[in-house]
Amino acid sequence: MELFNSAFGENTTFVHSAYFIISGFIGIPDMKYYASLFFVYIVSVLKNITVMAVICMDQKLRIPKYIDIFNLAFVDLIGSSALVPKVLDIFFFFYHPYILYDCLTFMFFCYSCLSMQSFNLVALCYDRLIAIIFPLHYQAKVTHRFMFSLIASFWLFNITAALIAVGFLTRLSYCKSVVIDSYFCDYSLMHTLACNDRTPSLFIGRWFPVLIFWLPLVFILLSYVCIGYALFKVITVQESVKAFKTCTAHILLVAIFYLPVMITFTFSGASIHPNARIINMSLTSVFPPMLNPIIYVLQTQEIILSLKKIKNQFKFTVNKMIK
Repeated sequence: MELFNSAFGENTTFVHSAYFIISGFIGIPDMKYYASLFFVYIVSVLKNITVMAVICMDQKLRIPKYIDIFNLAFVDLIGSSALVPKVLDIFFFFYHPYILYDCLTFMFFCYSCLSMQSFNLVALCYDRLIAIIFPLHYQAKVTHRFMFSLIASFWLFNITAALIAVGFLTRLSYCKSVVIDSYFCDYSLMHTLACNDRTPSLFIGRWFPVLIFWLPLVFILLSYVCIGYALFKVITVQESVKAFKTCTAHILLVAIFYLPVMITFTFSGASIHPNARIINMSLTSVFPPMLNPIIYVLQTQEIILSLKKIKNQFKFTVNKMIK
């Protein structure tokens, strides 16, 4: 408990700056192409709303697996809507000041949605793990109640973790620089600007990525080791390939989400230029929400059939109205 005592002193006076300036886009070459982020955002919104609508409209898709896919689309929609408009505001209006609590709110939504994307992949991985290793017990183990409970627990954990991380930043005094060299209110950069004891925030900054990135990734990798071993025991190659095809969409989502993050954190510091880190992390936050629905639509036969069914029903209704 001594680690956190300094952050809760009864007579401590905190010096909060009136505003913060996000300057991450200054000095990056060819930044005019970054405006295409707006079109990426529009495509992301339309596709994620479409996936959510299809799952709601088709009763055949109201199974545990698609509960998590619906939540993934919802998180992508909320995360993009929280991040992209603010990023474009920063991009077009350099040195736009942000009040401390506006900055912390911005940070909370960004980290909550980013971490929830990671845990969504864990839920989908668990679904594939049970379906392949225990196919006869899948209906009993992966139920609607279980999936709702799992997703709700993930939301509770991520929101609590984000609130704790953001809450400790309010215990810091900012009496020096107010310039954040990033594309959003970055936690790791904000607590370095503090001029009082930031030990608790430093502790959280080191362990937060472990909880939201590395532990979920370790679970996913171990799960695929188990899946690979289970498929290796299958006698026919055709059955192994057929079972593995059900995992291709999830593997693509994992690669798109984790690879840029792993590269950035592995080569952080002097090994990677700050501008390269900003571009990499900002695109990592924007492109997966656009690509996720495309991957699941292309790789999931049930969604394709549902889209065709809805399309045919719409054409029939329009033709009937015309006649």
